[in-house]
Amino acid sequence: MRWDSSRVLVTGATGFIGSRLALRLTSLGAQVHGVSRREVADDTLIWHTVDLRDAEATGELVRSVRPDVVFHLAGEVTGSRGAESLMPTLTNTVMGSVNLLDAARGAGVRVVMAGSIEEARSELGETLTSSPYAVARWAATGYARLFHQLWNVPVTVLRIAMAYGPGQPDTTKVVPYVTLCLLRGEEPLLTAGKRRMDWVYVDDVAEAFVLAAEREEAVGRVFDIGTGDGIAVREIVSRLYELAGSTATPPFGTRPERVMDVERFAHVEEAAEVLGWRAGTPVDEGLRRTLEWYGRRL
Repeated sequence: MRWDSSRVLVTGATGFIGSRLALRLTSLGAQVHGVSRREVADDTLIWHTVDLRDAEATGELVRSVRPDVVFHLAGEVTGSRGAESLMPTLTNTVMGSVNLLDAARGAGVRVVMAGSIEEARSELGETLTSSPYAVARWAATGYARLFHQLWNVPVTVLRIAMAYGPGQPDTTKVVPYVTLCLLRGEEPLLTAGKRRMDWVYVDDVAEAFVLAAEREEAVGRVFDIGTGDGIAVREIVSRLYELAGSTATPPFGTRPERVMDVERFAHVEEAAEVLGWRAGTPVDEGLRRTLEWYGRRL
């Protein structure tokens, strides 16, 4: 793959991982086209205002850009267990993905698509799902497999673990939320924090997308992207307190637990073998960079 002579399309390019991936692709010399449902006042990418729920507009987008690779990261990201998240996850994640895959089918375009470690992984015998978001990602991955098997669409899915790092726009997530509370001198509201999660630094995730697009043997495959290790939320919070120089005790248990949380960790061997990828940023280093990034912006 010659990135310096390539044209790529990144959906969800205003999002957390999508924006970091776009920066990485730009640094490699690619011509990067970003997609957003809303107009973007930014000239670092070539922007297209398209709603992927619109099949005709999505098809026209792919035909007009003529990308060598589509990186599909758009979707409804929410940890909500409420019924109000059913339709947004269905339409934005599932319908948007099907429309994008169908457009790629018609154009013969390579697709690297974001999934989630929260999906039930049938190959591991998992059946329990924790949220509408997890079910929507599972369904989108199923459609990606279908498009590859029936119509030979060259698609790869990366099931991403708990990404964290600079620039995370959803500041209700644990790392940015606690980071901002510490920097502002505020006390966060925290659960008991016993759930273990697989924390992976955002720039490591972006590199996994790049490598997945470069490897022909990744076509038709689904890979877990994470460290493979579980660290409890309370340990991450405690490390943030320490890195911020706080001597206070984190107020664990001041917020109720979220129902039906499932602990899932990446099975990293396939990504290492096929993509040549492993998470390279130690968690303390990633948290330190995150603290510094937010500190410079307050």
